[in-house]
Amino acid sequence: MSIQFPARSRVRSAAQTTVRYGYAPLMLLGINGTAIALAAAGASKLWLLGLLTAAIALSFAAERVLPYESTWNASQGDAGRDAAHSMVNESLILISVAVIPLLAAATSTALPAAAIWPTSWPFLAQVLLAVLIADLGITLVHYASHRIGALWRFHAVHHSVKRFYGLNGLMKHPLHQTLEMSAGVAPLLLIGLPVQVASVLALAVAIQLLLQHSNADYRVGALKYVLALNEGHRFHHLKWAGIGDVNFGLFTLIWDHLLGTFSYDPARRFTSEQLGMAAKPDYPTAYLAQLAEPFRASGACHAEPSDPEPVAQEQQPVR
Repeated sequence: MSIQFPARSRVRSAAQTTVRYGYAPLMLLGINGTAIALAAAGASKLWLLGLLTAAIALSFAAERVLPYESTWNASQGDAGRDAAHSMVNESLILISVAVIPLLAAATSTALPAAAIWPTSWPFLAQVLLAVLIADLGITLVHYASHRIGALWRFHAVHHSVKRFYGLNGLMKHPLHQTLEMSAGVAPLLLIGLPVQVASVLALAVAIQLLLQHSNADYRVGALKYVLALNEGHRFHHLKWAGIGDVNFGLFTLIWDHLLGTFSYDPARRFTSEQLGMAAKPDYPTAYLAQLAEPFRASGACHAEPSDPEPVAQEQQPVR
């Protein structure tokens, strides 16, 4: 005989509804909006760490209140490795913000005529411009990493995951993380990106990675066709070459629509068996082994998946 607790059930239901419809706006508008307001006011860069900590805590809480797949909340012997990836790669992002004034000064000295950043625009508009430009650069490197074997060696680390949760977003080889961020930020530096805008962009990248790989079963309605969030990004982690080579955008899916790489099927349900790499089911799982794998013979790409899903593909990218 089970005992019902109606009040507790109502509280849980209310919490789940809040996560389903309020979590993404809180992260996208609340956390990022706070960062924009603080940066515009010239606040200390220490607020970056505070907001990032709050975002990570919210991410884990949302995944437990309303998980897409409850088993993905439990460590599969990968929690320590993912934490190491996250700390190293987030540190790289924060360090990049610290060196931007030096890079910006060097750029303005070497190419004074190139500094055309619209400093007269409202701060919010400057941030949105930076996001769109960075999104294009990062998306193109991501796209190329699925088609060029040398890049795939490093990007494969990210695709070795078998569960989908917030920290997966920063589970990347640091060299590939650096390449992606350089492609996103270099064009901005060339046209005079202000350090305050760069600070907001750095936090926005981290927030986006948490949302994009979140195990929280949140909803954004029709925005899922425009914003690069978890509903669409799960398709990118399907383990079959060709089928998973879709939805490359970090912030938006605009470039995917233009590249013809957008994919979405509302009937698809994801499990761990569909994630990872079909051609490399035994990819190393330890942190140091993953850092070394791209430099080994076993880190080479495979042109064909070893266990293809029964869907015809016109092209099989390197994978």
